[in-house]
Amino acid sequence: MKALIFAAGLGERMRPLTDATPKPLLVAGGKPLIAWHLEKLAAQGVREVVINTSWLAEQFAQALGDGARWGLSIQYSYEGATPLETGGGMLRALSLLGDAPFMAVNGDIWTDYDFARLPREPHGQAHLVLVDNPPQHSQGDFSLSADGLLAAESVPAGANATGLFFGGGAAGKLTFSGIGVYRPSLFDGWRGVIGDAPGVDETPPRFKLAPLLRAAMARRGVSGEHHRGRWTDVGTPERLAQLDESLRAS
Repeated sequence: MKALIFAAGLGERMRPLTDATPKPLLVAGGKPLIAWHLEKLAAQGVREVVINTSWLAEQFAQALGDGARWGLSIQYSYEGATPLETGGGMLRALSLLGDAPFMAVNGDIWTDYDFARLPREPHGQAHLVLVDNPPQHSQGDFSLSADGLLAAESVPAGANATGLFFGGGAAGKLTFSGIGVYRPSLFDGWRGVIGDAPGVDETPPRFKLAPLLRAAMARRGVSGEHHRGRWTDVGTPERLAQLDESLRAS
């Protein structure tokens, strides 16, 4: 299985740290955030990784090279000066990822989640890992059903087995961790789902992944799981400092 690491963001909330360094290359626990992912992917047996880039893109190849030090082959999907968002970025990377299911992970998170738990063949179009809602995102993203399927909206308690939802946080929703497995077919007919959102008519197109996932959820085509271990969205300098302190202490 190949892997995609999202690393094209501008890191605006992390300034001034990201004025000269892309967020996934910021250091926590003695190594860049993205290096934690590369080590785990290599340990799982992944050999081919695609990293999408935009802001300060040249620094990734300088810091990571071709991936040989981890036993990986790294390819870079450059998106231009303006990031293509998660949907546009994944669509652009498909030519490097191939036709089989692939895993994807946000380059600006840290977690103790074991990537080996991810299914190599997802139930439908995607399989997402959810976590408890952090303080900065208390409303959550998706609901996880008793039969392991995800929905964009909560279902009232007492629904049957296909609609009994649980989770931690507002309206029973959990937060998307930024870790998942996807089938390229998730993008079949993507233009009709995205509609006339800003950026879709650009070359290459720029759009978010969430509308495609919600459409697949409506077809009962997205499974999920709840990771109850450690997870950090490194979205501010304060959270990076807290993560660094925690990792060095352990």
